[in-house]
Amino acid sequence: MIREVDVRELAAAHRGGAFVLDVRERFEYEDGHVPGARLIPMSNVPARIGELPRDRRIYVICASGNRSYTAVSWLIAAGLDAYSVRGGTSGWARSGGPLVRGPREHAA
Repeated sequence: MIREVDVRELAAAHRGGAFVLDVRERFEYEDGHVPGARLIPMSNVPARIGELPRDRRIYVICASGNRSYTAVSWLIAAGLDAYSVRGGTSGWARSGGPLVRGPREHAA
């Protein structure tokens, strides 16, 4: 079963220093992403699972929630504590969440 959170839950976790994984393509990420989000495009996630933290929850975000849902299934299968962000970056922005533009992966 895929676990999901909404953008309000992500906002609360983000204030506490949550690990956010953005699985969109680089051009999408550079157009606007959650501050501090780590970029690993969805096609690269299976090969890069070892780079992700095993000791904390991972919030996976994409544009609307479809790609993150798939990526979370892979992460859960690998034993990680992962949640898909329902509504994605679009929902985050609509709810007033801040966006960082450009390639700065770990910008705050």
